[in-house]
Amino acid sequence: MSMNSFGHLFRVTTWGESHGPALGATVDGCPPGVPVEAEALQYWLDKRKPGQNKFTTQRREPDQVEILSGVFEGVSTGTPIQLMIRNTDQRSKDYGDISEKFRPGHADITYWQKYGIRDYRGGGRSSARETAARVAAGGVAREALKQLVPGLTITGYMVQMGPHGIDRDRFDWDEIEQNPFWTPDAQAAADWAAYLDGLRKTGDSVGAVIEVTVRGMPAGLGAPIYGKLDTDLAAAMMSINAVKGVEIGEGMNAACLTGSDNADEIRMGPEGPIYSSNHAGGILGGISTGQDVVVRFSVKPTSSILTTRKTITKSGEETEIITKGRHDPCVGIRAVPVAEAMAACVLLDHVLLHRGQIGANRGQIG
Repeated sequence: MSMNSFGHLFRVTTWGESHGPALGATVDGCPPGVPVEAEALQYWLDKRKPGQNKFTTQRREPDQVEILSGVFEGVSTGTPIQLMIRNTDQRSKDYGDISEKFRPGHADITYWQKYGIRDYRGGGRSSARETAARVAAGGVAREALKQLVPGLTITGYMVQMGPHGIDRDRFDWDEIEQNPFWTPDAQAAADWAAYLDGLRKTGDSVGAVIEVTVRGMPAGLGAPIYGKLDTDLAAAMMSINAVKGVEIGEGMNAACLTGSDNADEIRMGPEGPIYSSNHAGGILGGISTGQDVVVRFSVKPTSSILTTRKTITKSGEETEIITKGRHDPCVGIRAVPVAEAMAACVLLDHVLLHRGQIGANRGQIG
């Protein structure tokens, strides 16, 4: 029974630990003939890699991806694609003090209770370092989506840091890649820089809210009940380290609306249905409407902080702990490219499922 794989037709299995020699992904189900170059995948990995500014962990990893199989003369062969990323900047000595203690907020205690063994060096398999492999796999999915759904774009961005949210009246798509927080609000980026710098200097951390918008979506992806597109998107986002809640479209706020407010009215346009709003987040009954798909999730504060916390040892003794090492003061920053990658993998999987069962959409309007 594998607990390290996700996807149906496009299936990704990740492997490796934070302080092991390498980590990576085995990507199975990629259609043949898709251009897959290490340089193209590297673009996405560079967005996620650590040590790029003072607001992320200062662990220095080049995150250079190597393609070991499944690609010949620059294109996919239809066989499993093996991706590897070597670890080069481990400091396992930083974790010696916690070998017998459980860090509050971390998976240390649950891993020990379940398996009776844990890799305490950086969290081992539970480390966010594992997400580098997902980003590499997501790069493969993006290349396939370019061929199968031209014009589809996947964009992630931060909309809230701690209690401080963006002003959506200042939303600027072009601003997202111009600041270290991947936020579409330039003023929020400036405010967050000062706020997070203060937390970083005190050794504390803060949570965030990330949003992913998929534009250029075709209608018809997903299936009722157990094959819902939003089910798989929510599961994919929830699998990212430190994520504690996921919303589609209006999300939790839908509970505050009336039926007349929430229903996205439909009229006929020159090229098909047009919706007056998008409270549904581009998905109805588990199937995409053709509108933008909007997914949002919350990331808890980084649990590794420099303030003393009460805990226990493996033998059950009460003690205290300070987590040393290099950690993100806001893990939500580097969760943005991970979320984009997970969305790409899910969307490609559903494109292939749809193509296998239906081919082209059967229900015509107008």
